[in-house]
Amino acid sequence: MCIRDRFLGFVPLPNGTLPSFDRAPNNWANYIDLTILGKHMWQVDYDPEGVLSTLPAIVTCIYGILIGKLLDNRNVIKYLTLAAVTFLVSGYIFNIWFPINKAIWSSSFVLVTSGWATLILAFIYYLKDIKGLKFGNIFKYVGMNAITIYFLSSFISKTMYLIKIGGQHTLHSFLYETIFVHSFLSANFSSLLYGLTAVFFYVGFGYIMFKKKIFIKV
Repeated sequence: MCIRDRFLGFVPLPNGTLPSFDRAPNNWANYIDLTILGKHMWQVDYDPEGVLSTLPAIVTCIYGILIGKLLDNRNVIKYLTLAAVTFLVSGYIFNIWFPINKAIWSSSFVLVTSGWATLILAFIYYLKDIKGLKFGNIFKYVGMNAITIYFLSSFISKTMYLIKIGGQHTLHSFLYETIFVHSFLSANFSSLLYGLTAVFFYVGFGYIMFKKKIFIKV
């Protein structure tokens, strides 16, 4: 990842300008995606699963595999916590030079998100497997049809962006601004409400499939 980050941050673009770490347009990830993928990008100005972004995304998956292996260790809480702290400290320090940016899946983003995920996993493992607290069915509802819910969320999202309303809005922006955006709410809180609504919708969908014993696997 270090070679990739140096390339993204310090090698001038073909027009001679220095690259930025913004989502678009002056970064190498966006330039290469536009050149190779063209109109096949996820959005017009960027693709989080583009050519260069895929490399650190693979690292995220590898982290998950390695963290999963720690669950077989006798001192699982100790090692999970140590790994989480290491990821978080490294990620936030790295953020000074290479900002946390999901749009280009920066290395600092990989480290920080992996750190928080590992820390949450350690907390859940402690409560459920060590303390014996009975909870977690909500994860089962989603996990038993994870691929289906992921595909459905992507399909619905893309469809909502494609449907135009009144020439100025997509279905997505129309619903967001009509339901969630109000003068008495901050932009961040409106965004949070939207995100929570989407999560509850897909959890509810997973619950219905679970109760009907519908499990779709690949």
